[in-house]
Amino acid sequence: MSTPAPTQLRKTALNAAHRSLGAKMVNFGGWDMPLEYSGILSEHDAVRTRAGIFDVSHMGEIEILGAQSLDLVQHVTCNDARHLADRQIQYSGLMTPEGTFVDDLLVHRISPTHYFLCVNASNQDGDFDHIASHNSFDARVQNNGDDYSLLAIQGPKAEELLQRFTDIALSGIRYYHLAFGKVDGVSAMIARTGYTGEDGFEIYFDPEYSEQIWTNLLSAGAPEGIIPCGLGARNTLRLEAGMCLYGHEIDETTTPWEAGLGWICKVDKGDFLGREILVKQKAEGLARKLVGFEMLDKRIGRDGYPVAIAGAEIGRVTSGGPAPFLKKNIGMAYVPLNQSALDTEIEIIIRETPVPARIVAMPFYKRPK
Repeated sequence: MSTPAPTQLRKTALNAAHRSLGAKMVNFGGWDMPLEYSGILSEHDAVRTRAGIFDVSHMGEIEILGAQSLDLVQHVTCNDARHLADRQIQYSGLMTPEGTFVDDLLVHRISPTHYFLCVNASNQDGDFDHIASHNSFDARVQNNGDDYSLLAIQGPKAEELLQRFTDIALSGIRYYHLAFGKVDGVSAMIARTGYTGEDGFEIYFDPEYSEQIWTNLLSAGAPEGIIPCGLGARNTLRLEAGMCLYGHEIDETTTPWEAGLGWICKVDKGDFLGREILVKQKAEGLARKLVGFEMLDKRIGRDGYPVAIAGAEIGRVTSGGPAPFLKKNIGMAYVPLNQSALDTEIEIIIRETPVPARIVAMPFYKRPK
């Protein structure tokens, strides 16, 4: 019996550029992606104090068009997109009929008949199939990830750097809003969003121009210490900012209430997938909730480690690691509601040894205004 050929990793348009910069490449959700260039610590510091540039072209783009595009968005997501103005964005959840997460996503309203969804890379095809399977509306669903490259510029100097490459007045783009114009002479959509806890922008454009824009942005930012950043720093940055990661804090077993995302779950907007179960869970009360913790010694509570109190296991770490800017070790975990109070002393079991930790408020890091 022959051995099946290994699955071919997908590549962004900047794959060769990453390799030429000496990036450490990894398989991330079926994509060949840069984990780090100069090192996770230096890249993390650049984003917190200056700016960093990420290739996140692996992210998926799904577009919904037509007279009832809003109705379809409302049916499959838990936030209320009726309140979006043109060129406004909201964070939301793509729901199962059980009220759990198919994915988390950004919903961009381009016009009353055009919604642009940015979804997680490994979930794109599944998300598309899920939305299409629930499309009983006068709407078209398009899986358009191959049509876009996506660069994220994040950090306190992000606006200053990007402004050199566009005539759009970036200071006029409010947080979670977008604009259309040109970046380095290329037609683009610029969104003021991010996944690092810092101010910044995400730029969507034709993949043909990826190396041009990437190279010119890096060249212009280099004198100020603005550097390319990989998925390693993206993870430590989002962890410090207390942001959920699909497959860790949220998945098809977790609800928005449990994940501390009740602010994106609008059960009063009308019917949507999972609404009845979510209403019932809120009324009956939660059995567990997501909490943040910090380690009380130098050891690190990694993803998947057991969480205990007085030797009895009560949960597992969903994400854990160093917080480079805060200079401590932190993490998130699901624990029973009655054992989730701030300052509760817990133990993270590291190689069968209980290590002390404490439940603390999230986010761990908030950027200065």
